Amino acid sequence: MEGFPILTLITFVPVLGMLIILLLPGEQKQTIKITSLAATGVQLVLAVILLAGYNYNAGGVFQQGSFQFIEKARWIEIEGFDWLGTLKVDYFMGIDGISMPMVLLTALISFIACISSWNINKSPKGYFALFLLLDTGMMGVFVSLDFFLFYIFWELMLLPMYFLIGIWGGPRKEYAAIKFFIYTLLGSVFMLLVMIGLYFSASETLADGSQVFTFNLLALMDKANYTADGILSPFNPDNLRFIAYIALFAGFAIKIPMFPFHTWLPDAHVEAPTPISVILAGVLLKMGTYGILRISFPIFPEITKDLAWYIALFGMVNIIYGAFVALAQKDFKKLIAYSSVSHMGYVLLGMASLTTAGINGAIFQMFNHGTITAMLFLIVGVIYDRAHTRGINDFGGLASQMPIYTGFVTVAFFAAIGLPSMSGFISEALVFIGAFGVEEIRVLTIISTLGILLGAAYMLWTLQRIFFGNLNEKWSGLKDLTAREYVMLVPLTIIIIFLGVYPSAMLDIMNTSVNTLVDFVTIKVGNISVSGLLN
Repeated sequence: MEGFPILTLITFVPVLGMLIILLLPGEQKQTIKITSLAATGVQLVLAVILLAGYNYNAGGVFQQGSFQFIEKARWIEIEGFDWLGTLKVDYFMGIDGISMPMVLLTALISFIACISSWNINKSPKGYFALFLLLDTGMMGVFVSLDFFLFYIFWELMLLPMYFLIGIWGGPRKEYAAIKFFIYTLLGSVFMLLVMIGLYFSASETLADGSQVFTFNLLALMDKANYTADGILSPFNPDNLRFIAYIALFAGFAIKIPMFPFHTWLPDAHVEAPTPISVILAGVLLKMGTYGILRISFPIFPEITKDLAWYIALFGMVNIIYGAFVALAQKDFKKLIAYSSVSHMGYVLLGMASLTTAGINGAIFQMFNHGTITAMLFLIVGVIYDRAHTRGINDFGGLASQMPIYTGFVTVAFFAAIGLPSMSGFISEALVFIGAFGVEEIRVLTIISTLGILLGAAYMLWTLQRIFFGNLNEKWSGLKDLTAREYVMLVPLTIIIIFLGVYPSAMLDIMNTSVNTLVDFVTIKVGNISVSGLLN
């Protein structure tokens, strides 16, 4: 596939679908939906082709030669700046073991969310056009290797998500949409300032030997490219790298969302239509942790090592706080939203370990959380479409009325709890193994394991209240799953069980790149030695 622009294609196929939809009359609702499904379906096929051609032994991270499917060309070139010289921005794309799982996840969740959107009949032309634009923004983030290009895609997803919540959402949709927009835009401002500071601190050597300022993420990872007087140079005694790291981390933390920046998430989830909640939990939250791994860790390795304990602390807070708040919820959808806050804490904890096991577990948890939580929100959507209520205490005894639906719910709930033989167990186990091996965060890791107990408590209690006991006669007419709902839930169930039984199918993709990242940021920090606690 050398020379074939597959990353451009996988990123912009949804835009092509969007343009076709905009040319169609609004009355042709079925054609609009089929066009959207075709665009996301082609994207999913391209993701599978990428996986089939992926070299598992390539490192990536900071070495351009070990990234795969690279596409690089001059995008912007403006001359005439007296003090700046020539402004150069590259169209630079590539994938490695950190981004490949996220590309697969984005394509899969977008396709399933498109199927879930089939019952959207309010202005479907506008809805599906914005949906496909959002898809392009998400995919672009995971394949960009130029900071400017990364930022463009990061911002691109903000506008469609705002309208998808604000127009097609629930009773408080305007409030939720504005809150989401303001929080995310605030984080984007932090990111923009850091991006500009890095641009004026480092340079890239061109083929003719000239030096130019650069947005190239790989060049920004190399200390040799920084000028001594650059504002974010590691060699400048008066540098502002610590402040820049905090600002950039905050921008990504809002998206995760990390406590205390999490308050936009429950409102956005509760008010968003089901397919948008699926995308929000399945993909958008992962953009925050991906940005930390792709940008914060390798560009600021010295500060990453110094602040690893604090990252683990926030991970622990996310896990415990999110679980306790989920336990108190009476709204089914809000419970799942807070469970997402809790489960993203495991990602932060694994990343903070700076170990191969911990970061492998974190990335695997990003993928698993995407599939499991997407399934959970689809499950909420199924019952809401029938009963038009999400109150946990409004139900009871649904297992006898909807036995097949109950079976899928049980799989999703136990996967979220981390039951062995399901994918969530493997990723959480790797996170704890990696984090427990680092003495500095061992106590935080031990406390974080309470999240498993609390997760089991709120999931099993919810299962009991909704599905067991005497059937509420009000729901005696509810029908079990439709063919469309099978198409949404069966693939996610298969993936959850398959990766629980055979996790190497995903771990092998990321392992070499994670080793490269760990070696780059710190030399084998946190390896368990023979003097280990239980030796």
